[in-house]
Amino acid sequence: MATDTTALTLRQLRYLIALGETQHFRRAAERCHITQPSLSAQLQSMEEILGVQLVERSRSGVALTPVGREVASRARTILDDVQGIVDFTAGAQHGLVGTIRLGAKSTLGPYLLPHVVSKLHRQHPDLNLYIRDGAPRELEHELTEGLHDIIIAQLPMVGSELVVERLFREPLYLTIAADHPLAKESEVSPKDLKHLKILSLNPQYHLHDQIIALCKDFGATPTRDYEGTSLDALRQMVGMDMGATFLPALYVKSEIHARSEVVVKPIAGKRITRSVGLVWRKSGGRNHSYLKVAEVIREVVATKFKDLIVDG
Repeated sequence: MATDTTALTLRQLRYLIALGETQHFRRAAERCHITQPSLSAQLQSMEEILGVQLVERSRSGVALTPVGREVASRARTILDDVQGIVDFTAGAQHGLVGTIRLGAKSTLGPYLLPHVVSKLHRQHPDLNLYIRDGAPRELEHELTEGLHDIIIAQLPMVGSELVVERLFREPLYLTIAADHPLAKESEVSPKDLKHLKILSLNPQYHLHDQIIALCKDFGATPTRDYEGTSLDALRQMVGMDMGATFLPALYVKSEIHARSEVVVKPIAGKRITRSVGLVWRKSGGRNHSYLKVAEVIREVVATKFKDLIVDG
C-alpha cells in the first residue's frame, strides 16, 4: 500500500528534529510549545503514516532509530527550504527582516559583534540577530546540523554544502611578558623566535593549528603542557613569562593596554594574519540576506579597525 504522504505535516517534522536534538520527550515538547502527550501522539502518527519506527522508547530514555535519524536529517533540509521560501518573499518586499541565528567563536565575537549588531539594528530594525558563542569546531558541526544559520569562522572552511564569503584578514601579533628581554625592541627579528617557547590555545581552536605552524616556520618551540582555554588565559600565562604567544589584533586592541602585563610586537619583514569569513549552508535559502550581513561586517571592519584588511 502506498504511503499517504499528504498526511505528513511540517509540524511533525519539527517535533522529530526537536526530539532528536534533546533526546527527551519533555524538553522536546517544551521547545515546541506543546504538551508531552501531544508530542508523543504526533510522532506515533508520523510512524504510522511512514510505516517505520522512528523513535526508540525504553526505561533508560529515548533516542531516534537509524531510520529516524535519517528522516530527521532530511527533515532539516525540507524545513530549511520552506523557511527559505518564507524569508525570500519577506526579504523581497521588506529587505533584511526576520531572525538570523549567528554563531561566533569566543576569540572573535566579543570584540567585533557589538559594532556589527549596532549597525545592523540601525540599518535593518526589523532584523533579529540571535547570537551564540562557541568553540570553532563545535560551531562548524552545529552549522551543518542546522543549529545556526550563519557562522563567523576562521578560514579555510570547506564543504560541498557550504557557502563561504571572505570578510577580512586579521593580523596576529607576537605577545611576550612586559619584562621579557625582547620587550624593549620595537620589532622582533624572525631569528629571535628560534627556540622561543610558544603557548597556544587548545586544539578546539583553529588558532592552535596556526600557532603550531608558525612555530615550525620560525623554529620556535610549542609548549603543549599548558594550552590555553581562552585568549585571556593565554595572556595571563604569557604575563607570568611561561612562554610567548600570538594574539589576534581585535583582542589586542580591546584587552592589551599600556600598563598590561604583556606587550605585543610585530615581526620584522613578516605580516602574519588569519582569514575570517561568513559561512552558511547552500540549502539555507537566504543567500541575499547573508550577503548583506557580510557587507555590513566589512563596512564595520573598514571604519572601526584599521589594522584589519577587508576582503571581498
